[in-house]
Amino acid sequence: MTQSKRRRVIAGNWKMFKTQAETRAFFAAFNPSVAGVTDCDIVIAPPSINIPAAAAATKGTHIAISSQNHYWEKEGAFTGEISAGMVVEAGCRYAIIGHSERRHIFGETNEMVFKKTKSALAAGLTPIVCIGEMLADRQAGRTENICQTQFQGSVGALTPEEFSRILVAYEPVWAIGTGHTATPEIAAAVHGFVRQCAAEMFSAGHAAAIRILYGGSVKPDNIQGLMAQVEIDGVLVGGASLDPKSFATIVKDWQR
Repeated sequence: MTQSKRRRVIAGNWKMFKTQAETRAFFAAFNPSVAGVTDCDIVIAPPSINIPAAAAATKGTHIAISSQNHYWEKEGAFTGEISAGMVVEAGCRYAIIGHSERRHIFGETNEMVFKKTKSALAAGLTPIVCIGEMLADRQAGRTENICQTQFQGSVGALTPEEFSRILVAYEPVWAIGTGHTATPEIAAAVHGFVRQCAAEMFSAGHAAAIRILYGGSVKPDNIQGLMAQVEIDGVLVGGASLDPKSFATIVKDWQR
């Protein structure tokens, strides 16, 4: 299965880093560095309070802004939450959903991830739905079981049309922020398995079209090896996306 028809995605997740001033400074340095890049989609997810500053700083560029999280209801008495419609109005085009930190620190379930995915699609966002196993799961040989369960529970009940509008990110939790990266071959094998799950649940055409990103200690020095794998359609970058020079290198050098 070739990747030539699947447009690559280089996404950055800032997590809980950067003030509004730091956000503007990042884009002042980053935007000129990637102005000529047209062979991939560039997405950055700042903290929700910085979305308007990020959207303003990227207006007129080909850089898209993503939310890191949202609640599935349109409005209501949900103190501290924000809706998909709110992040769209603030300037987002993408939504990260079910990140491992949301699942394991804040207790998000597959059902919650599914509801957030549905609400994101209804608001016109492109969801980036995250799945991935813990270290204990990998050591016990449960990687495929965990990924299949999360995939089915988080997106399996979407309609085929809805499924065609999402991205999936595979995050081996043991490789996030640890400095340990799944080898390109390990990552690609899981991507291939997830694509097989998509074929079984939807169709071979949907499986061939779905873009699956890898997330887990992605850096300038491993981007080329990861992106050389036919099953890896992009990356979800954490710490290395906080530095404009580092992230620009990833954006520009993935295919060299």
